[in-house]
Amino acid sequence: MTETTRTFTPDWVSPPGDTIADLLEERDWTQVQLAERLGYTTKHISQLINGKAPINEETALKLERVLGSTTAFWLSREAQYRAGLARIEEENRLKGWTSWLDELPVKELMNQGVIPKCHLTAKNKPALVKKLLQFFGVASPEDWQNYYVGMEVAFRRTRQEQSDIGAISAWLRLGEIEAEKRDCSKYSKPKFEKAVQEIRSLTVLPQEEFEPQIQQLCQEAGVVLVLVPSIKRSHVSGVARWLNPHKALIQLSLYGKTNDRFWFNFFHEAAHILLHDKENIFLDEWDSGESLESEPEHEANQWSREFLIPPEYEGELTQLKSKNDVIDFAERIGIHRAIVVGRLQHDNLIPLSWMNSFKESFCF
Repeated sequence: MTETTRTFTPDWVSPPGDTIADLLEERDWTQVQLAERLGYTTKHISQLINGKAPINEETALKLERVLGSTTAFWLSREAQYRAGLARIEEENRLKGWTSWLDELPVKELMNQGVIPKCHLTAKNKPALVKKLLQFFGVASPEDWQNYYVGMEVAFRRTRQEQSDIGAISAWLRLGEIEAEKRDCSKYSKPKFEKAVQEIRSLTVLPQEEFEPQIQQLCQEAGVVLVLVPSIKRSHVSGVARWLNPHKALIQLSLYGKTNDRFWFNFFHEAAHILLHDKENIFLDEWDSGESLESEPEHEANQWSREFLIPPEYEGELTQLKSKNDVIDFAERIGIHRAIVVGRLQHDNLIPLSWMNSFKESFCF
């Protein structure tokens, strides 16, 4: 594991007053004499030398006339000093915020290249805090708490395990960052309805062919589709949410996803966009753990199920007993044969071990 690159940053700064004091010593002047020449009180001169009073433009002009150098030099010296003080104060704040790292999937984000890989030592933690504040786009852990933990009231979960807000917020943020890079039309429900119809026909294509097409169709309708690697402890494989009133986001993880699961999940999230309000954030997990029933989740499941295999064909499912039967049925209704197999397995019409050769695993 590599260490983060660290430059020398002393924990002290030299005020411009040090330069003033050196020049007074060279001229063998007292602070009282300098005060008389500058037209300031001796108290103000003392504050200038101690760094308690800032050098403004008027003072810089006077220092140029009396002590030499340039106005720009004195203003630059002041600016460097104030920046140095701010840096030291910032480093002290970052040191005080290192306990925040315990709430976040730090190692996962290192593995995904979001933050530099390093040992979690006291020396490295303040720099990691800064990197993670930049990643989340917040000024402090308190602001992260207010924004992302505050966002939790809008979560609509499907699993009880979805409780690690640090992991969930990191995965959501990865999706936000990707979405920010994408140009997108304003959302149009009719356009998105037409897009999902076209996308259904893409289920028969391999991932490298359908992925750019599905993203383009979604973006033209005002919906951004992003694929983001999973984050441990988030227990989230998909999310549907609104980034603003005119831009929706469908975010999917490919963790453990064969194409039957991927397509069901995609159309499930599309159903949330089409059917449900813009205030909620729908967090979805395919399986594992106790399901939290809700009317929106039931509606999204039913919509995806019937969209992929319309009700008029459901009666034929019980008659599909061989691979050839599945191939013929899938070609007739225009979807990938793996989706038919997944449905048969889910409905306990065939064992989970049957016909899995039809399934394809997706990856990043």
